Amino acid sequence: MTGLTSIGCDLDWLRPRLAATSIGCDLGYVLETQVTREADFGSDIAIIGMSGRFPGAPTLADFWKNIAEGVESVSRFGLSDLRAAGVSEEESSNPRYVAAGGVLDDCELFDADFFGFNPREAEILDPQQRLFLEASWEALEAAGYDPGRHDGPIGVYAGAGMNGYLIENLLHNRELVAAVHPYQLMLASDKDFLATRVSYKLNLRGPSVTLQTACSTSLVAVHFACLGLLGYQCDLALAGGVSVMVPQKRGYLYQEGGIGSPDGHCRPFDQEARGTVSGNGLGVVVLKRLGDALADGDQIHAVIRGSAVNNDGARKVGYTAPSVEGQAEAIATALSVAGVSA
Repeated sequence: MTGLTSIGCDLDWLRPRLAATSIGCDLGYVLETQVTREADFGSDIAIIGMSGRFPGAPTLADFWKNIAEGVESVSRFGLSDLRAAGVSEEESSNPRYVAAGGVLDDCELFDADFFGFNPREAEILDPQQRLFLEASWEALEAAGYDPGRHDGPIGVYAGAGMNGYLIENLLHNRELVAAVHPYQLMLASDKDFLATRVSYKLNLRGPSVTLQTACSTSLVAVHFACLGLLGYQCDLALAGGVSVMVPQKRGYLYQEGGIGSPDGHCRPFDQEARGTVSGNGLGVVVLKRLGDALADGDQIHAVIRGSAVNNDGARKVGYTAPSVEGQAEAIATALSVAGVSA
């Protein structure tokens, strides 16, 4: 919300939903340029690998199937769920309380041995960082790259949500906190270490940058990853974000004029839209300069033609409400950089 971002690319299965994702892509462009490898690809960046986990969809294939079939992945919570999450009877009985949200299944699971964590390290590590580490490996695997055998620098650009696991779980366990050095607890909990932990565990030697711009974090991460590639600071780049709110099965109080939906349903770009519903999930893409991707025979899912980041300052009704003018300027700049028309 504090930064406005627009990214232009081309992808057939996303084309009907470009407005919903703020991402535009074109595989036709890729097919045309495959026969002209000597052409100047300028600022074009290829997406050659992806990984993600979402409510009701542990894989990208499941996520796409849900979108194609119109599945609503918002969960409804019963009283037992709310009590287990610490929601009081007074709060849940409020007529404005909406017991709904997006739940990420199995977010407590982690393959600690695979990444060289001992049980105590894994126990105190923020689940967001656990999941992002796994998804980063999966994305590189999908792209066909083994970080242990890749000679060039691989960058990481990513952001995470607030660490509710520390607040709601660890700090209430006094015995655990007493058994762990405060410095180790800080390293395992602070989102400043999201990107560098991935670089450390996967032996990646490119730029490792954790960035935060609230709701636009993942798109801004992609933007700066593209700049890192175009500046030859890395040959491959991981970019994405993760948000897992703990406990998951907790609703919210609807406020008139606020961002939350009054009935727990999210209706983007619909005349009946009245608000959004929070949820958990993560996504990672592997990026590479298009010319290099074509030369190396990588599978290309989409091409990012250009991107832009700005801020709308005080030109809006409130701090959390992006202005129409600022958003339009970001889109116009991205289109100009990409060299395409609206």
